Amino acid sequence: MLRTAAAPELASFMPGDDSLIGRSRLMNFTRLALCMTTVLMASACTQPPHAATPPNGSGEQPIPPAANEKAEWARILELEEEAKALVKAGGCTSGGQCRTAPVGSRGCGGPRYYLVYCSLTTDSVALFRKLAEVESAERAYNAKYQIVSTCEFRMPPAVGVTAGACQAQ
Repeated sequence: MLRTAAAPELASFMPGDDSLIGRSRLMNFTRLALCMTTVLMASACTQPPHAATPPNGSGEQPIPPAANEKAEWARILELEEEAKALVKAGGCTSGGQCRTAPVGSRGCGGPRYYLVYCSLTTDSVALFRKLAEVESAERAYNAKYQIVSTCEFRMPPAVGVTAGACQAQ
């Protein structure tokens, strides 16, 4: 084993009589790096407050979201309701005939949730056309108002037929 005064920092990580000490230091470093990475990722994916505090720190009330922002979100919800009106859950006899459709676009990407529908009784083309409008409007809204969200990927639910209608299982 080569241990020199020129490389004392390497000596603590080299196997030998004190290899447990070196491993302990490496594990501590690894834990620290993992904690720092977790904190950075969590802070990057949190949603900033909707209302801004005045920069002068005067203790005044936060500024509420602009009327335009509320109106734009209301329009997104309206488009979403139009999409939901196209969904027909009844009419399928097996889970293989049931489908899911992604709704919206969260700040970090991906849908907010999924609609469950029967492929035999729902006009899928019209549904996905309307859902594309919802996604486009929400993506533009998120960019304009700098909306962020959690960054996990939401998987579509498992589906099946219960009492003659497609449902998430």
